[in-house]
Amino acid sequence: MTIASVILAAGLGKRMHSSLPKALHPLLGKPIVFHALDAVLPQVDLPPVLVTGYGGERVREEVARAYGERVSFALQAEQLGTGHAVRSAEDQLRGKADILLVTFGDMPMLRSETLRRLIQIHHETGSTITMTSVIGDLPRGFGRVVRSADGKVRAIVEEAVATPEQLKIREYNISAYCFDAEWMWQSLAELKPSPKGEFYITDLVELAISQGKGVESMVLEDAAEGLGINNRVDLADCERAMRARVNRQWMLAGVSFLDPDTITVEMDVTIGQDTVLYPNTYLRGKTSIGENCAIGPDTTLLHTSVGDYSVIQYSVAEKATIGSHVSMGPFCHLRGGAILQDYVHLGNFGEVKDSTLGEHTKMGHFSYIGNATIGRDVNIGAGTITCNYDGKTKHPTEIGDETFIGSDTMLVAPLKIGKRAKTGAGAVVTHDVPDDTLVVGVPARPKERKDHCD
Repeated sequence: MTIASVILAAGLGKRMHSSLPKALHPLLGKPIVFHALDAVLPQVDLPPVLVTGYGGERVREEVARAYGERVSFALQAEQLGTGHAVRSAEDQLRGKADILLVTFGDMPMLRSETLRRLIQIHHETGSTITMTSVIGDLPRGFGRVVRSADGKVRAIVEEAVATPEQLKIREYNISAYCFDAEWMWQSLAELKPSPKGEFYITDLVELAISQGKGVESMVLEDAAEGLGINNRVDLADCERAMRARVNRQWMLAGVSFLDPDTITVEMDVTIGQDTVLYPNTYLRGKTSIGENCAIGPDTTLLHTSVGDYSVIQYSVAEKATIGSHVSMGPFCHLRGGAILQDYVHLGNFGEVKDSTLGEHTKMGHFSYIGNATIGRDVNIGAGTITCNYDGKTKHPTEIGDETFIGSDTMLVAPLKIGKRAKTGAGAVVTHDVPDDTLVVGVPARPKERKDHCD
């Protein structure tokens, strides 16, 4: 049994009022269509065919960049309905699969497990069509499922052509189907246009019934899986539902959320057990957090890794690496290339960019470190700045182990400061400092150390 897939993403998305194709609007850190693809890919034997239309070139570029040859494409040049859209993939798929799974690119809440169950029911019942539906109060333009007195599916009626009585039906088609592939390809050619001149894939249900074919229905327990996106209100509803789903998964896996409604964890984030997330925390991209950490409140981490037992408060980190047992904040900012090794302390209003702070180093508040390599057990006093940019070029600073940098020191790069060296408060260091040397003043010069004996 070979399973193929068509994902429909050719809609104009007019109600989004955006120059960005609807399929590419972000939902919990990923384009909407990526969620649909991620649900389908584990269930099929052939690359899904993504049918695009408006903004198709841009959609194809983004999908190809992320998925490569795992996804194929077809173009629906004219917007003539869902049945016409599926036919756009006929040349690629006809004769190559036994079952065709059809889903929509703007239905991101469908789980891969749900699609697996749909395929299983389709296979076990030997049906020609197996469809999905939800029961509730979410019309959202969905077709109504019309059943006979014995509970059998008789038809799907699109909202645009439904009668007032049919609009009262509370069972909605959510547009995920399994078809007997060869029957479907033959039957698509028999579809009649609607009064709007469109060919609806939902009309295949009534056609199959008229031919005495089997039609099964799987009613979803979780109505949130039926949420689709037509406008930005729908997008916000899906974001809220997806966030709640992801947060729940992490809580069940051993992560504490002190206020789940205010915490956002994007899809590719990983979190270790016994970590606590405080309110207004936003974990984005491919961020990874170890065990027993405390993150937040009011903290954003983007593409950042954090070790175990670290505490980060009221801070922002982007493309940074944070070790274990690190304390950071409040109000710190780690920019791209920042590395805090184990047991580093970063005080309030500290900023680090493209620099490494060695183990057990402490950096006082109101300091900026850029393009620097700093050893272990270094003390960086409050107000220290690496003057790394001369208007044209960024220059490096190197600071050896066990060095003491006094408050308000200006380190004018390029610069090397040796091990166990010291700078006096307010020093402006413009030349390299040897090991075990104290420099003071503006510009800083070595000062002889006097040994006092009792």
